[in-house]
Amino acid sequence: MSQFVVADAIVSIISSPLVTPFRIATGQHDELENVFLCLRTTDGVCGYGEAAVATHITGETIPGTLANLERIAAALKGCTVEDPEALCRELAPSLKGNHAALAALEMAILDITCRIQGIPLYQYFPPATDKGNKFTFNTDITIVIGSVEEARTATAQYSAQGFTTFKIKVGKDEAIDLERVLAVREIAPQSELILDANMGFNAARMLAFLDQLDQHGARPVLLEQPVPKYDWEGLSTITKALEGSETLVCADESVGSLSDAKRAIDTGAVSAINIKTMKSGLFEGAEIARLAARNNIPLMLGAMMESALSITASAHMAAGLGCIDYADLDTTFFIKGELSHSPYLDNTGKFELVGAAPGIGVEPKF
Repeated sequence: MSQFVVADAIVSIISSPLVTPFRIATGQHDELENVFLCLRTTDGVCGYGEAAVATHITGETIPGTLANLERIAAALKGCTVEDPEALCRELAPSLKGNHAALAALEMAILDITCRIQGIPLYQYFPPATDKGNKFTFNTDITIVIGSVEEARTATAQYSAQGFTTFKIKVGKDEAIDLERVLAVREIAPQSELILDANMGFNAARMLAFLDQLDQHGARPVLLEQPVPKYDWEGLSTITKALEGSETLVCADESVGSLSDAKRAIDTGAVSAINIKTMKSGLFEGAEIARLAARNNIPLMLGAMMESALSITASAHMAAGLGCIDYADLDTTFFIKGELSHSPYLDNTGKFELVGAAPGIGVEPKF
């Protein structure tokens, strides 16, 4: 392990306009406004991290995250880092309830570590199964809450770009949601559909909604967080009802930690799990992935409203672990400007990390 000394640490809020508001059942983003961390070693090597704050989902706030990272930054100045993971785990308790800040810290520390070692970030996350790495994969694209016409326009655009998996946000208005899903199916009939309810249903209403989709031949391959976060009974009810079908029931908000993942797996409450670095950090996220892989639980790797920095870090995780079945790393397509550019993601949604540069490979301007 290559040790280094942190000479300087800078924390900054960086904003960027969105192409369109990112609307879900529980709220919306009108712009990207995240907290970024830059660490610089005494040798001039810089590492970058990003905290994507989604107050309407996690309850975290930008001021709180900024204050936490400024406190951590002050503590890190002059610090000698010998074991990156040990350091991050040591600092994690002080960031309890602010996992976005923890993700930014881990990202920056690992970015420096991998740059010094001359390896891409994915090499820090060895394969979770004997299938090895997965360097090439595609992300889905999200159809946000909105009108039926907006869904049609977006689907036509992204289908023309080459996207083949559409993740449709639902849970605000069931009648309009049904029309929106059917519009996506009509315009992209060969595509896979994922529904993300963001806790907008209860079990009975969700199953009734799926029955309506069945009548129109629009069954999704995956149903993400159909009921509120703590409604484990509702998750179990839907999972049991869909047992043997082609639809996976995926926990998102319900699984934010390794202990949550253990509960989900041990109780059979869901048939898939969504990992996000902003929910659990990189290290614990990798632990969740390995636990799920050992138990043959399909995985999605998702994101909050994250820029190319954090999205690319997640892509490295997916490539290294090799056990991610569904990539939901599309938020850069909703961002304007330089923060939308990942060097390993093309316009069709394909990530290609073969030959990736050392570290994460993205350097935001501070």
